[in-house]
Amino acid sequence: MKTFALIAVCAAVIGLVVALILAMRIKNSDQGTDRMKEISGFIREGAFAFLKREYKIMAIVIIVLALLIGIGLQSVTTAILYVFGAVLSVLAGFFGMNVATWGNVRTAAAAKESGMNKALQIAFHSGAVMGLAVSGLGLFGLGIVACCLDLATVVQCVTGFGFGASSMALFGRVGGGIYTKAADVGADLVGKVEAGIPEDDPRNPAVIADNVGDNVGDVAGMGSDLYESYCGSIISAITLAAVASAASGGLFDEATAAFFPLIMAAVGIISSIIGIMMVRGKEGSNPANALNMGTYIASGVVVIVSIILSKAMLGSFAFAVAIIAGLVVGVAIGKITEIYTSGDYKSVKKIAEQSQTGAATTIISGLGVGMMSTVWPIICIAVGIFAAYFATETVGTGMGMYGIALAAVGMLSTTGMTVAVDAYGPVSDNAGGIAEMAELPHEVREITDKLDAVGNTTAAIGKGFAIGSAALTALALFASYSAVTGLSAISLLNPIVIIGLFIGAMLPFMFSAFTMNSVGRAANQMIEEVRRQFRSDEGILAGTVKPDYAHCVDISTQAALKEMIVPGLMAIIAPLAVGIILGPEALGGMLAGALAAGVLMALMMANAGGAWDNAKKFVEEGHYGGKGSETHKATVVGDTVGDPFKDTSGPSINILIKLMTIVSVVFAPLFVAIGGLIG
Repeated sequence: MKTFALIAVCAAVIGLVVALILAMRIKNSDQGTDRMKEISGFIREGAFAFLKREYKIMAIVIIVLALLIGIGLQSVTTAILYVFGAVLSVLAGFFGMNVATWGNVRTAAAAKESGMNKALQIAFHSGAVMGLAVSGLGLFGLGIVACCLDLATVVQCVTGFGFGASSMALFGRVGGGIYTKAADVGADLVGKVEAGIPEDDPRNPAVIADNVGDNVGDVAGMGSDLYESYCGSIISAITLAAVASAASGGLFDEATAAFFPLIMAAVGIISSIIGIMMVRGKEGSNPANALNMGTYIASGVVVIVSIILSKAMLGSFAFAVAIIAGLVVGVAIGKITEIYTSGDYKSVKKIAEQSQTGAATTIISGLGVGMMSTVWPIICIAVGIFAAYFATETVGTGMGMYGIALAAVGMLSTTGMTVAVDAYGPVSDNAGGIAEMAELPHEVREITDKLDAVGNTTAAIGKGFAIGSAALTALALFASYSAVTGLSAISLLNPIVIIGLFIGAMLPFMFSAFTMNSVGRAANQMIEEVRRQFRSDEGILAGTVKPDYAHCVDISTQAALKEMIVPGLMAIIAPLAVGIILGPEALGGMLAGALAAGVLMALMMANAGGAWDNAKKFVEEGHYGGKGSETHKATVVGDTVGDPFKDTSGPSINILIKLMTIVSVVFAPLFVAIGGLIG
């Protein structure tokens, strides 16, 4: 069976090699004029300055938690796997962001020299490096673990790897989200609304910090987010393999059940590579069509191969149904998210229309869109869970939860392609900023704006996909928790469980309050600094004096690093406190409450933010008065409110619910031993 693990490692290495080849091609592309190189250098320098300081804090967290696991659980293996998972999570974000900071200026240069097709290729391939780094490093790490340890140890300790991935993802997502939105809000409110200068205008002191934020938040943060979902889905299927094997009545053994998700992940990487190679743009065409084609091709390959492997390895097509159910739900959530957040559909157009009466109606209509956007994704998730559970339950009673874990694996199998499409957005956004600051011809900005407009939608789709995958992954990990603790049911008639349920439902709101307030405080510092620079030297707005970009970058960096600590620790401390004080049943109730409330809130915030953003862009295209109109100012306010919704709080909630669940699984033996000091 170790052969299956080796196949997974080989597929991961292939993915990483392709990522390296794409990275070298991007690096060797033309960087444009000296001014473009200078601006790109500022962005790259700011991004790595932030990551360097963030990683120092993360290193301390890794050491403390590794010691806590090693001493508290008396498991050196779990502690080592925790460090391994955490380090690979950090590397995935680092590699992806490194290439993204190469790709932005080269995308702008390609738009200037060669047009839409070449610019699309460079921007998308920059995102593809991130995608293949995420899936390649995740599968490589889990494959190495499966190769080096016996199956019993893997099942017992592999959750440590997932804990490392999740803890680093939360700090990366929250820290990057606070950074990018502090800069974005400051740049928009003072620059666009108060001073009336265009977006990405070089006269705006916060413009470099804003572009840095696109990389540390939307590239490194998003990569870490889907890295931990990807690993978590595979880990949950591995830990449930014993249950599935026992319930199969001899259909397959535990090793086959444990290695099947690794093989499907390997298929997903190869499928993603095929999809990435199929993305080809045409001059004058919509870039979204090319990106969608790549996604559909990658998904189609996974569907075909899953049918073959399900029968060959597990003896039944039912497991392919689970894989396909997850994949279809992921694609469906992406399409639904597009409908609610794209300017091509009525929801965004309605927000723009209602913005004619001011910012208040902009906020009201955007919140309404966000709330309504939760309905169909939840129905899709429910249908996917139903199909995966009952398809596999027919094979053997007790196999349904393994089927749900496979649905999560299926949804995330094409993570390489999904992240590529998502990370393409911030690269295009940065390219537009560089084109504006370098004063390139207007037609260059038209190309980058077209790429960026599609990127806004793909980013929203990526967030919806991440939230949907979080729901399935957290549910599968919840099943792993029940298996470890021996809980066959959790009674809602038990007051201790109800207490846990309410605490869990409250946590996403408390977490969001922390992150929203953090963005508010950091943005306030940025706003005051931009105003101060405009007041102190009139030459800045006149364009004769260069603003102090570095100070704004430093404000975002310090604020993000300071503000990310409390939300990050909350996700780790909450399950430990409930598990130790109230016991395993109460903790089960807490996880259920956090899952239900968290998924809904994450969807609402992410989609409302995306809709506000594209409503602003819809007006900027010339509708309802266009740029500079009162309607435009109202949509800028809506977009400013939506920024922390869609890029900080909303996406971070899905990591919160997965991290709390994996912490519960890792420390479950401790909770069972204590039994609850009160419960």
